[in-house]
Amino acid sequence: MASADLKEELNCSICLEIYTDPATLKCGHNFCQECINGVLDSQRTEGVFTCPECRTKFKKRPWLQKNVTLSNIAEQFRSTLVVQKKSGVFCTHCIHAAVPAIKCCLHCEALLCESHLKVHSKSPEHVLTVPTNFQNNWNCSIHNDVLQYYCTVDSTCICVSCLESRHNQHPVQLLDVASRNKKDKLKKIYTQLTSKKQETENRLQNLQETKKKADDAVAAFTSQVGDLFQKIRQRLDVLEVQTVDQITRQAEENSEPVSDLIQQLEVKKDELCNKICYVEELRSMTDPLMVLLEKESIKSDFCVIDQGSYQHNPKIEELNEVLISLNLHKEISNILASVPKVLNLEAVPDLRLDEETAATNVVISPDFLIVHGSQDNTSVEDTDDRFESYQVLSRKGLEEGRHYWEAEVCDTTNWRIGMSYFSIDRDGEGSIFGNTDESWCLCKSQKEYFFKHDGDQIYLPFIFQRFRRFGIYLDYDKGQLSFYNLEPEISHLHTFYHNFFEPLHAAIRVGNKAWVRILN
Repeated sequence: MASADLKEELNCSICLEIYTDPATLKCGHNFCQECINGVLDSQRTEGVFTCPECRTKFKKRPWLQKNVTLSNIAEQFRSTLVVQKKSGVFCTHCIHAAVPAIKCCLHCEALLCESHLKVHSKSPEHVLTVPTNFQNNWNCSIHNDVLQYYCTVDSTCICVSCLESRHNQHPVQLLDVASRNKKDKLKKIYTQLTSKKQETENRLQNLQETKKKADDAVAAFTSQVGDLFQKIRQRLDVLEVQTVDQITRQAEENSEPVSDLIQQLEVKKDELCNKICYVEELRSMTDPLMVLLEKESIKSDFCVIDQGSYQHNPKIEELNEVLISLNLHKEISNILASVPKVLNLEAVPDLRLDEETAATNVVISPDFLIVHGSQDNTSVEDTDDRFESYQVLSRKGLEEGRHYWEAEVCDTTNWRIGMSYFSIDRDGEGSIFGNTDESWCLCKSQKEYFFKHDGDQIYLPFIFQRFRRFGIYLDYDKGQLSFYNLEPEISHLHTFYHNFFEPLHAAIRVGNKAWVRILN
């Protein structure tokens, strides 16, 4: 159906405009809701209601049912007309009504509606394209002929005259064919861009999720540290009150004899002042008889004084500051000792060295915490677990959760310390810590420090060229092994990341005269 005919079908028979909120009567005819309501309102006085279209009568005012489908069609058609009116794309031959064009003939320079397209010439020179406002950009700028071909060499649109002259040796395509080919290429590009866009969105989402997890972890740890400091402050406040009470109590005990004597002397002083006042009063009397009558009283009350009772003052003991300081240091140490526990960081309580794995040229201290490099000891019994040279493992293997331990090293060269699987080789190059995928360690050579794993070395900058104490942190579940310098300032040295599948043992390698101590 032509657009003009469709417009007729979408017109309300009352207002003769395109339907607005169309409503349906029982007879099947449609009207604008506002229009039919107006008609029904005017028929109320007549006592009978009829359809304006077919005159069907209703005994009661008919109930109006909104025609949703017709309403959507009318709205879409109205939107199409608005766009077409703005663009002015109407059939050139429909002079009595503005009928939308569906094709454009480049040869005739005419816009065609559906009806006129059916009777239009089918000759090849009549090139049909999507209707637009007819402009001269469809004409060749040189010959003013219609552009019909596309030169693939020069990538330009040409007319017949261009094809016969300047482009006669070039491969050309019809505009529709060239357009379809370009659209095919654009489709591939579109697919690639869409895929790349999806990939970018996925990566962006992953990064955002990763950042959110990191931010959440930071927020959780910040809250945890805040709670820790709050608990420390609370315990320090209690300790402060207890310490002050201890100082006050000790000071009171030390000064108690003096305080008692001061109180006695205060009482004696008050008594003497009273007696002095009484004597002064007697001295001021003018009656001799009254003065003499107090003579015995004077002897008994005022003349007998306890001589020598307060000649030696008691000594006040000095405050025992050492005792108070020792108690204070003990309590503060207890508070600080609770910090790793509060942070879910378990210090390894007993990480002793396994003498069964110690090479014959190392010496283990009696407490199994210090290893020395020495000359080969042939008297040591050989075992299957013993290393070929200069190495030893700890007895205990660490897994599941977080662990932390510290070590002290000598200020010499040729030592390695870290962690290793117990299954590492016992001889050959593969047994040396850091040379294989089974061990991770910090190494000291003649001039520098470096980390080593699976043969790969990461050197430390010169700023770390002298240190003696460091901590090793293991988060087994996350696959994280970190090294920290503890002197003179705490700093992070390096972190290994690996999916561990065996328990990790402390691993130490010392050269001759070098030593390493595990700190409990």
